[in-house]
Amino acid sequence: MGNTLTCCLSPNASPKRGRRSGSAEPDYESEVYEAAAGDPVAASAAPAAPESSELDVGAGDGHHLQHISDREMPEELALESNPSDHPRASTIFLSKSQTDVREKRKSNHLNHVSPGQLTKKYSSCSTIFLDDSTVSQPNLRTTIKCVTLAIYYHIKNRDADRSLDIFDERSHPLTREKVPEEYFKHDPEHKLIYRFVRTLFSAAQLTAECAIVTLIYLERLLTYAEIDICPTNWKRIVLGAILLASKVWDDQAVWNVDYCQILKDMTVEDMNEMERQFLELLQFNINVPASVYAKYYFDLRSLADDNDVIFMFAPLNKERAQNLEAISRLCDDNDYKDICRAAMRRSFSADNVIGIQRSNAIIS
Repeated sequence: MGNTLTCCLSPNASPKRGRRSGSAEPDYESEVYEAAAGDPVAASAAPAAPESSELDVGAGDGHHLQHISDREMPEELALESNPSDHPRASTIFLSKSQTDVREKRKSNHLNHVSPGQLTKKYSSCSTIFLDDSTVSQPNLRTTIKCVTLAIYYHIKNRDADRSLDIFDERSHPLTREKVPEEYFKHDPEHKLIYRFVRTLFSAAQLTAECAIVTLIYLERLLTYAEIDICPTNWKRIVLGAILLASKVWDDQAVWNVDYCQILKDMTVEDMNEMERQFLELLQFNINVPASVYAKYYFDLRSLADDNDVIFMFAPLNKERAQNLEAISRLCDDNDYKDICRAAMRRSFSADNVIGIQRSNAIIS
């Protein structure tokens, strides 16, 4: 109160993005896969942060204090520019894929390429087609294919080759087999990335939701640490994102030693160090809002449509309609809503939902 106004202002309020960390150097070999050639794109300059203004406050004291709107603006802009934090920001992978999509459509138009037989089914007055993938229960196979396609476009259309030693396979190989230097000069094909991720998800029995969270952490890492995913680091970055996503999303997470059973030439010490530095580069920000998760899910569906990734459609029959009606009535129950909201919290125990029966419904 009175004519004196006090305010606490930290000059480092917004998270610092350009953090770099050191790493241990265990000596292991990496796995050899065939890869396709690709050229990196020149790096683009990052936009400068807006300057803040001052406001003269007080009677005779001459206080020069920053206006509250000016203080909050840089952090708000930083969040809006980061798709892994803000639901209104466009996902990076979708924007990187648009160049290839436009070139493909232009080439088909100039060469008069026929679209061929239509594989997508559309609903009519007499028949309604639904697929088996939803926001809450995505299809595992299709989701992994879309996520790996997003990683492929990240590598193919990267800005530069900025990296960190902890993610570099040349310093921290995944297997003892000798990898030729030529392997790191070409971009991996989509089928190689898909095979690598599918193997990890199958062995660790991870869910489709975990794949979406993996992509969110991957884009958050690239934004916070200001690095690029490239042929030398994509496996370790993807592995670190999967490891972290499985621990955050699943109540019964896979331990690091279990991943060492999948990647037999990788040690627990190396896995722990990579996880520690991954968390530090994320500023320990592992929160994934529901709006951000939903945005990534629907952008992955858009990516699937642009790249002819087929979802399995089936007609809505009487049994599926009854299941849909049953799950709708169940969702109207207030007690069920409260339990579902509590189940979204990571600390919520699975023991509290024993006795709740869910209908086997497929909603789209």
